[in-house]
Amino acid sequence: MSFTLKRITDTHPEWLEKLKVECYAVNGCCSTVHRELGPYLNEYMYQDALQILLDERQIPYIKEYYFLINYHGKQIAHKHYVDFLVNDSIIVECKAVEKLCLEHRQQLWNYMRLTGKRIGVLYNFAPVKDQSEHYYLDTDGIIYMF
Repeated sequence: MSFTLKRITDTHPEWLEKLKVECYAVNGCCSTVHRELGPYLNEYMYQDALQILLDERQIPYIKEYYFLINYHGKQIAHKHYVDFLVNDSIIVECKAVEKLCLEHRQQLWNYMRLTGKRIGVLYNFAPVKDQSEHYYLDTDGIIYMF
C-alpha cells in the first residue's frame, strides 16, 4: 500500500496545535526515558521504562495493543501488535536503531490504517540525539507529518 505524505502546515495549519497538544505527554515521557537511560540500549528496555513512566504520570495506555485483520471476510489468525496505544488514540512505535527509515514509517502508517487510529508517533531511542516523527492519517488516506 502506498501513502501520500504531506506536511500538515502546508494544507491544514489549524490542526497543528491540537495535534501537538494531544502528543505533548507522550513526547515528554519518551524524551525523559531517553534522557535518563541514554542511547544504545535494547528497544525493550526503553519500552519497559516508558511503561513505568506512563504509569507514574497516570497516562492511560495499552502496552502491546493487539488488533486482528480481516481478509476476504475471514479473520487472519496472526495477531498484530503495536508497542503502545496511548489515550485510546495515539499509536506509539518505539525503535532503537541507528536511524529511522521508510520501513519503520510504513509499519506505523499501516498500523494506523488497520486500527483506524489517526495519530502515530515513531520514536527512536538509540541515537545520542533521540528522533521522533509524528503523523496524522486523515479520512482520505493522506498521511500528514507534524
